[in-house]
Amino acid sequence: MQCPVFVLHPPDAEDLTRLRERLEPDVHIVLGPDLPDPADYRVLVAGRPGREHVTASPNLELLVIPWAGLPEQTRGLMLDFPALAVHNLHHNAAPVAEMVITLMLAAARALVPVDRALRAHDWRPRYAPTPALLMEGKTALILGYGAIGQRVARVCRALGMDVLATRRRPAPDAFAVVYPPEALPELLPRADALLICLPHTPATDGLIGAAELARLPAHAVLVNVGRGAIVDQSALYRALSGGTIHAAGLDVWYNYPADEASRSHTPPADYPFHMLDNVVMSPHRAGSSDRTDRLRMDHLAQLLNAVARGEPVPNRVDVQVGY
Repeated sequence: MQCPVFVLHPPDAEDLTRLRERLEPDVHIVLGPDLPDPADYRVLVAGRPGREHVTASPNLELLVIPWAGLPEQTRGLMLDFPALAVHNLHHNAAPVAEMVITLMLAAARALVPVDRALRAHDWRPRYAPTPALLMEGKTALILGYGAIGQRVARVCRALGMDVLATRRRPAPDAFAVVYPPEALPELLPRADALLICLPHTPATDGLIGAAELARLPAHAVLVNVGRGAIVDQSALYRALSGGTIHAAGLDVWYNYPADEASRSHTPPADYPFHMLDNVVMSPHRAGSSDRTDRLRMDHLAQLLNAVARGEPVPNRVDVQVGY
């Protein structure tokens, strides 16, 4: 079956070549940003389409968001078009899962202050009582047990950790004991590492606040690669600065640069997390790697080929829920 696809924001030449090489012959790519004439595409590939892009083609069947997640403005638009399917890509699952483990171990081992000291030729941390935590034998609690969370669970188990997880639709799993989100209050006291892999939705906004942080053990490590707003920043700063929890590894934040000029001097939060030795900071780059763009093209090709073949299309997004 012919499958015309409109890509609103074309990838660069190398990535586009990789995509075309992996597509079935029936998949025909039309590149934006201008609407094609005639507008007869079955698939729209766009992260933040305008209403005109959704309504231009009478043949439109589905929207593909070329990354993980569902932008709030896109969710608001697509709620007006319930007959259209929305799908996204999980191409970044491997690099993000690796970052979760990196942040967890770096925070648990107090790596940042030790690195800073040795760069100044200061060996005293070697001979001082260590704040480093051994994660073997401890318990990880993964919030959000999708493509990323499941990869994280496998590595945690390989480290000798027990793994608990929450998921909207729990199912038996070989690597974790999976609970519904409502079980969170009972699970938090068992979590030596709280690993947040959730999307930001109305249900997850402010999910972890002062009360939730207070339920964690004092030696707990928190890692957030979901979205900053899932964790209340004031409560998190106070818990870290006051010793309520041991450490944190953060890849997602509360303030982002408004434009290119502000990229060199935008504080990531309203609180001075950068002053805390027990925080490992990363500028929302968990999904970045030397292979991420290639993976995006591979996953996009797999999805478009499934449409062309009439096969089940992966990664359907529940627009009502937000992921």
